[in-house]
Amino acid sequence: MPIMSWKEAYSVGIAEIDQQHRRLIDLINSLHDAMSKGQAKAVLGKILGDLASYCANHFATEEKLFDTHGYPEGPDHKEKHRKMTSKVLALQQQFEQGKATITLDVMEFLQQWLDKHILGTDKKYGPFLNGKGVR
Repeated sequence: MPIMSWKEAYSVGIAEIDQQHRRLIDLINSLHDAMSKGQAKAVLGKILGDLASYCANHFATEEKLFDTHGYPEGPDHKEKHRKMTSKVLALQQQFEQGKATITLDVMEFLQQWLDKHILGTDKKYGPFLNGKGVR
């Protein structure tokens, strides 16, 4: 059973970005499902790989929109992306080193990402980019 579901409150008003954010919810649900079945360690490597790919693709999409449309908070937002990418890489490294708490760390990171980054930082660019015709 999913721990999270897509809600309209998560929408930034840009279809491609919203679809990518749905993918993040899928990653959270996959990890939670594996944890509830006692299989988290077996799937965590794949989830971390998916998360690294997600970061690269999702952040590139957002940053291209920022650059194309002159989003004034783009540089600060890009710095937040760099920090998140560093965190994902650190989590991957911990996983490879066999750290026992990594599953909970990843779950907490994903939930905070959704709550703080998407509902906070990402929601700010939606109206700006919508005003530039990006839907």
